[in-house]
Amino acid sequence: MRTVVVTGASGYIGGQTAIFFHDQGWRVIGIDRQHPSTHLDGYFSKFMISGFETKESLHMIEQTVPDAIVHCAGTSLVGPSVKDPAPYYENNFVATKRLVDFLVDKKIKTKFIFSSSAAVYGEPVLTPCSEEDPTLPVSPYGESKLMIEMMCKSYSQAYDFEYTAFRYFNVCGADVQGRHGQEKNATHIIARVLEAICDNKQFTLHGNNYLTFDGTCVRDYVHVNDIARAHFLASKNSTVGVYNLGTGSGYSNQQVIDTAVQVTESDSLNVLVGPIREGDPAMLTCTAKSFEKETGWYPEYDLNSIISTAWKWHTREL
Repeated sequence: MRTVVVTGASGYIGGQTAIFFHDQGWRVIGIDRQHPSTHLDGYFSKFMISGFETKESLHMIEQTVPDAIVHCAGTSLVGPSVKDPAPYYENNFVATKRLVDFLVDKKIKTKFIFSSSAAVYGEPVLTPCSEEDPTLPVSPYGESKLMIEMMCKSYSQAYDFEYTAFRYFNVCGADVQGRHGQEKNATHIIARVLEAICDNKQFTLHGNNYLTFDGTCVRDYVHVNDIARAHFLASKNSTVGVYNLGTGSGYSNQQVIDTAVQVTESDSLNVLVGPIREGDPAMLTCTAKSFEKETGWYPEYDLNSIISTAWKWHTREL
């Protein structure tokens, strides 16, 4: 039986990744500072409540010699990183360097799969983004992710370190079988819209005068299970380097609202149009052709499916 270690395994993406690998017959070991919710308990053969860079976690990795490590752990909010950058550099770059240095020093041969972010692009001049486009992050969060990408690249060249880094765009949706999803009070627009519909509350739309076809932001939404499947494919293929994960097209905030109203069979949603948020580009989409060409990966879920699975999970949690 092959073994994968998932860091940040109690979280949204880490939890779905654990489920996917478990479904494929892998032994799954989770690491997180928080115990997973009870709905995830059955998907781990072992779980360590610890930081991924601690002596206990590193010793476990050395003893286990996993076939792959999917590194989802980290501090991940863009806005707060500007006001308090220290935890982002410490929890993301510094801690990850300790982990990667340990793997190299101990000569542990494993596939290292890193959760990077579209935040490394900053405010792109052109969209859809490709991996060759300039990386100009505008937040400490994006900078910390880019620093890890750079480290992985140089370690790969110098130490035969095998890695795949994924630049996620807007990860959303929930497990198709209703086994896992985002926690309440998530900051993602789809989660916020669904909570507003469910609680009959007003939803604030940040701007409707962008230079887009309907005046609202356009983003690339990719289902969390498509992300988990990409992690699995990377563990089995000799993909080395940085890859975008997205759909290649985008949906506007207004399309998200309209689809959510349709999926939930609501009469309407009370929308308050607020000001544009500083730093929000009008459009942010990507091309994922590189990873698709190498592994056959493609996004299976459209916006309707994404919102339908998220709504199923959200109402289950009430």
